[in-house]
Amino acid sequence: MKKIILSIAVVLISLVSMAQKPEFFKAMGETLPQYGECKGVADFQALGNKFEMIANVEKSEWLPLYYHAHCYILMSFMEQDAAKKDSYLDVAEKSVNKLIEMAPTEAEVFVLQSFYLTGRLVVNPMERGQEYSGLSGQAIGKALALDATNPRAQMMKIQMDMGTARFFGTDPKSFCPQAKELLAKWDNFKPKSPLYPNWGKDQVVGIVKGCE
Repeated sequence: MKKIILSIAVVLISLVSMAQKPEFFKAMGETLPQYGECKGVADFQALGNKFEMIANVEKSEWLPLYYHAHCYILMSFMEQDAAKKDSYLDVAEKSVNKLIEMAPTEAEVFVLQSFYLTGRLVVNPMERGQEYSGLSGQAIGKALALDATNPRAQMMKIQMDMGTARFFGTDPKSFCPQAKELLAKWDNFKPKSPLYPNWGKDQVVGIVKGCE
């Protein structure tokens, strides 16, 4: 009964929020689906810039900044040139830092910070591995402390643990049961609102396939 009441309360809160800020929800609702249309760096940059425009209007909302940073982090993983990778991450970093100030109790913010730090590491793993792997791990630790059920935080933790295992020459497949369990329960996690992040399931599917 408590769960039912809580679910009803969450729905009501979402509906009230939409009624109070119809323009914000309309803008976000029209922009978020465009993720599925992005094919390359230019597409994600254009989408990121749209989120930045929403953020400039809705200065009290952290989600537009989240998606702005997310787009630029994805761009860094798609780019081959190291200098360009870092330039995209420089843009993302500014939004990530603002997010931490605006929403320091949101687990999703620290998941994104960890994702950003992983992007920095990937630019030059040999030189940056030790520093950024530690920082990324700290960010995930904060995310899990805020919400241990967050599937993106759990996914990033599994990825880190597998990467560490490979580095030290141990079998990363020891973390496969965790990945399979996470995939099985992924859809049970319900975001706070339809605008909240829901990415990551495809990555877990990839991890599980790699375990076979």
